[in-house]
Amino acid sequence: MPRFSVIVPAYKVQAYLHECLESVLDQSYPDLELIAVDDHSPDACGAIIDEFAARDGRVRPVHLPENVGLGRARNAGLERATGDYLIFLDSDDTLTPDALRAIADRLKETAEPDVLVYDYARTYWNGRTVRNQFAEQLTEQGPAPFPLDARPGLLKVLMVVWNKAYRREFVEREGFTFPPGYYEDTPWTYPVLVSAETIATLDRVCVHYRQRRLGNILGTSSRSHFDIFEQYDRVFAHLDAHPELAARWRPVLFRRMVDHLSTVFTKRDRLPRGSRAEFLRKARTHYRRYRTPGAPVRPRARVRHALVRLGTHRTYRLLSLASHARKKSLRGMKELLRTTRGAALQFHYRVQLRLPLRADRAVFSSYWGRGHGCNPGALESAFRALAPHIRTAWIAHPEHHHTIPPSTRRLRPGTTAYWTALARSKYLVNNVNFDRRLVKRSGQIMIQTQHGTPLKHMGLDLQDRPAAARDTDFAELLRSADKWDYCLSGNRHSTLVWERVFPAAFTTLEYGLPRNDVFQRATSADVSRLRASLGIPEAAVAVLYAPTYRDYRRAQRLGLDLERVLRRLGPSFVVLTRAHHSYAAPLTHTPGARIIDVSDHPSVESLCLASDALITDYSSLMFDYAALDRPIVIHADDWEAYEASRGTYFDLRAFPPGAVARSEDELIDIFSSGHWRGSRSSQLRAAFRERFCPYEDGRAAERVVRHVVLGERGGLPRAVPLTELHPVPSAAAARPDAPLTTVPAPGGAPIAETF
Repeated sequence: MPRFSVIVPAYKVQAYLHECLESVLDQSYPDLELIAVDDHSPDACGAIIDEFAARDGRVRPVHLPENVGLGRARNAGLERATGDYLIFLDSDDTLTPDALRAIADRLKETAEPDVLVYDYARTYWNGRTVRNQFAEQLTEQGPAPFPLDARPGLLKVLMVVWNKAYRREFVEREGFTFPPGYYEDTPWTYPVLVSAETIATLDRVCVHYRQRRLGNILGTSSRSHFDIFEQYDRVFAHLDAHPELAARWRPVLFRRMVDHLSTVFTKRDRLPRGSRAEFLRKARTHYRRYRTPGAPVRPRARVRHALVRLGTHRTYRLLSLASHARKKSLRGMKELLRTTRGAALQFHYRVQLRLPLRADRAVFSSYWGRGHGCNPGALESAFRALAPHIRTAWIAHPEHHHTIPPSTRRLRPGTTAYWTALARSKYLVNNVNFDRRLVKRSGQIMIQTQHGTPLKHMGLDLQDRPAAARDTDFAELLRSADKWDYCLSGNRHSTLVWERVFPAAFTTLEYGLPRNDVFQRATSADVSRLRASLGIPEAAVAVLYAPTYRDYRRAQRLGLDLERVLRRLGPSFVVLTRAHHSYAAPLTHTPGARIIDVSDHPSVESLCLASDALITDYSSLMFDYAALDRPIVIHADDWEAYEASRGTYFDLRAFPPGAVARSEDELIDIFSSGHWRGSRSSQLRAAFRERFCPYEDGRAAERVVRHVVLGERGGLPRAVPLTELHPVPSAAAARPDAPLTTVPAPGGAPIAETF
């Protein structure tokens, strides 16, 4: 008897069926049967199912003699299921890698509940992926299993059959089956959840729910949408047959029915022309038939409930027209206010430009209004320490204000204080460009810190790279560079690039990157404190995974199956995932004890200090991390595509800071063999540091402040040779006698790893 019966009904989905079935059969948890039901599909679905059955004995093909619809096709699979748990998967959706293993583990942890609810993410035809907006309801914190009454918020999660695993004995005992017609999930999911004695949750995306551009049944105009009324008749019939459930759940399900009916009505593409008034009349009948007081209606939903209660199309149209007119009026008022406010701010700015500069003021910002950090953050701290007569201010959006030191003034972009600071501060410091409307005044000093050492093409070098340049205005780019007085550089390579791709009159300060100063000042106690704050187990090897942005892709690309990597590396490893800030989304939707998302952490330098090694592809973070003299592994699985779309200044594969993996399996082998921290990797890192880290001695910010602010030209701190530097060791390196893990080498005996 298999652990899982995965039931996949198929009808007119030949373009997606291969991917769906492969997502099941490729699961790392193999104890399953795949019941693929051909619902008399007129395309190649039946043949595809037979092909899979011929090559894998776990596939049980079912061919129906006539088309019976989604619900009855599922019933056909249900009748043949022998697994402990039932999982339903629509044939254009997919299971995520290792989903069944995670489900199996959670079922075991929660004492075999009747139902396990797991998460999903919508995947769009343009490559975008969006996690379920009610994912917080699936938290694994608290007692489990539990009855629905303990966590009624689960009803907020999309009421579909395919985001749950069902104990087959429970389903058979209760006699649950699917009805015919549209919205067949409704009379299954509600009765199942309210009847289940034990429920558990899994806070992990297990299903990718495909949002097809065309062909989605619920997006098709049809009278079949009237089936929803019979489906709710079945829901309330179940409650009537179980009085012990009705008292608690009838008010809740009545409210959800009204929400659902109003949603179907307001979706313009669902009801055929001429049928909307009829639909409202039937909705009003159901409202009166099943009305049950006791469930409060959210304020935002009261108009919709009134629509169903009144049930007149004319009233709805009047309400809609009034609402549309109100929204249009509000949009006009907002636009007028925005324009007026913008003009007033620019007038204020022009007035401020006529007032004297304040020689004791400096304003800082980084990454278009993000928090205190990077090179500007390190310089701001140095200004306060070495030039205390300068009053500093930081420009950031309100959500980042908590990162700004208490003694530094907080400025919000687009305010009068913001424009005043830009007009009258003597020092302007940023790692990107300020607002293009900024007028550089005589006497003002602008420091462009940059935000790393360039591997990828920058500035004017992007002119022949349209995928990367996109809508870049190169003339405006040069106008901004003309405002720079100083440009910081960490090495000769950067100096040559910046002066060529930003041809302007600035002075290059090849002093090192201030943000890396902390690597020389931090202590082992700082490392321990940072690791504890991130939740890294004391004896773990923490690997920071920080891939860069892809110009040739619209959506974020996860190049590694992190759960598979961690399984292969053993329990001693954890991964800190850091997504590129351009994506504004985490790398993975399934963080856990061994995958810690740190994308929103305000300080990448702190993450570097907390980690024991870095995995990256082409991120400039590798140049900074090299200053720590800790292991770096390059995952270059798409180098050719990246180089073709963005362009690079040297072949990273020929001059890397450590071992290079061209595939996931190669990366696993690099760690399992110990090559990631071996002598060859150390030699590569030493050569890399010599070329790119000559000034990373902890005094870069000091050199900048003494030169620019204090006017010192001679006697600046000389760069300390790399051979004399001793950056703080990683936590793992500080345990020379402690074995890290025992990792099975591919095709060989386990290798005990020690430092």
